[in-house]
Amino acid sequence: MSIRIAMAQLNYTLCDFEGNLARIVEAVRAAKDADLIVFTELCLSGYSPQDMVEEPDFLARQQVALDGVRAVSREVPGVIVIGAVTPNAGPGKALHNSLLLVEGGEVKLVYHKQLLPTYNILDERRHFEPGPERAAVYEVKGLRVGFLVCEDSWNAQGVDYPVDPVRTVAEAGVDLIVSINASPSAIANVEMRHAALGKAAQFTGRPIVFVNQVGGHDQIVFDGGSFVAHPAHGIVYRMPMFEEAVGRVEYDAIEGLRAGGAPLDQPIAAPIEDSEFYYRQIVLGLRDYARKVGFQRVVVGSSGGIDSALTIALAVDALGAANVTAVTMPSRFSSAGSVDDSVSLCANLGVQLLTHPIEALVGGYRDGFEQQFGAAPSKLTVENLQARIRGTILMEYANHFGPLLLTTGNKSEISVGYCTLYGDTNGGLNIIGDLYKTEVFALARYFNQLHGHELIPQVIIDKAPSAELSEGQKDTDSLPPYEVLDEILKLHIEGERLRPAEYAHAKAFVDGLQAAGDGALIERIVGLVARAEFKRRQAPPIIRVRNRAFGTGRQMPIAAKY
Repeated sequence: MSIRIAMAQLNYTLCDFEGNLARIVEAVRAAKDADLIVFTELCLSGYSPQDMVEEPDFLARQQVALDGVRAVSREVPGVIVIGAVTPNAGPGKALHNSLLLVEGGEVKLVYHKQLLPTYNILDERRHFEPGPERAAVYEVKGLRVGFLVCEDSWNAQGVDYPVDPVRTVAEAGVDLIVSINASPSAIANVEMRHAALGKAAQFTGRPIVFVNQVGGHDQIVFDGGSFVAHPAHGIVYRMPMFEEAVGRVEYDAIEGLRAGGAPLDQPIAAPIEDSEFYYRQIVLGLRDYARKVGFQRVVVGSSGGIDSALTIALAVDALGAANVTAVTMPSRFSSAGSVDDSVSLCANLGVQLLTHPIEALVGGYRDGFEQQFGAAPSKLTVENLQARIRGTILMEYANHFGPLLLTTGNKSEISVGYCTLYGDTNGGLNIIGDLYKTEVFALARYFNQLHGHELIPQVIIDKAPSAELSEGQKDTDSLPPYEVLDEILKLHIEGERLRPAEYAHAKAFVDGLQAAGDGALIERIVGLVARAEFKRRQAPPIIRVRNRAFGTGRQMPIAAKY
């Protein structure tokens, strides 16, 4: 007895039921010889539709898509596995997060997700009621297949849930387990999934097929990377990351797992390195954000510094050079090198660079302030004024010509408020805002290595960071070196959510500062983070790449005593 399994990791648009159905139908027809065609959690709507499930026509629109899946199921002999929102007929929340099995035009099995995560960026209890404790089992070609939905198979993560669906389905006597997922992507999440599902496969003694969504939804990116966990060998098969694909595996009750006729009995290689991960996640996140929101082009303010350079470079790879415009806005404090570096960068990347000097505007505002308010604006006021003028020019350009404005702040600066509200925080999306400054430098070096050319000029990578808002200004005038700042921030913002080695390094570093008598520096940085919350609350969305990102992943009050 054997079954052929098609694993469909697709890129959905939230609540585009017609478009999502078209993707599903195309995949079903392409995998028509499979016995089990597996899609992902809430695939009809995409994950997660959030409060859109409360829209009065949500279930009716989804039903049309479900009817389309039922129709295409009549064309194929196999079983189609999908995820959908279903109404709850009992007490509690009005809806369930459910798995449906469709065969021969009929829904043969409905299973409601039992474990609903409410941590980090996840908040499923807001809308869904947990399903009853039960095992979802369906016979496919003589083999008993058990089914789970995402968190149901993650109970090994230490969350205190009252039930263990992995144990429940294993005790039902299954030959194989299938888990449908919408597991958000962040650094080290792949390793965490592999460890959790590898442990679950080992515990049950059964292979687990893990199918995951791919694509960007606002701040969140899903990386795909669907895989099979073997009870004896760990992860033996993995699909591509950050791209749509339909994988094929076969399970035989006697011969075990195969793919392409070869046995799956050897562990696969480790996941990709950090900089490649960041690169691929950000490029996919920007490409999908622009496509799904309706933008073809972006505009970026080019300062000649590393942050804007990396943002422009990543935007080129996501959207193409013809769809990226850069604007340099020199003032009397801008070094000739910074302007020249912007010219070199954009020439290397094939990006149009426009110039809009701001000195006359700054002078007009400065004089007007003094005339109307009877005092010359302070040094800090003039610094922020320059940033706000630049932000206004970029928004003016975006309003008139229609591109999406990308802001360019990194996580280090955003953390401590080293940015100007309504100035360099202006924009519709920030693609590097979850990267610490040291990671920005590393990703710029990786970008050049990836392309085999010095597309981001080395002089930009090597120069001392500066906002260039006053004479001779350097970031280190206000902040400790980024190698120091970033370790303090990692420990404070992410703490034990960091990978074990990263956490150990940050903790040892900060402990060393304390021992050296630099406790006041640490307290100052922590205070800056607290005081900058109001800026982050008004900033544009940030593409999430780390395990604790600003936004829904870190919800802190503004008016509080820290």
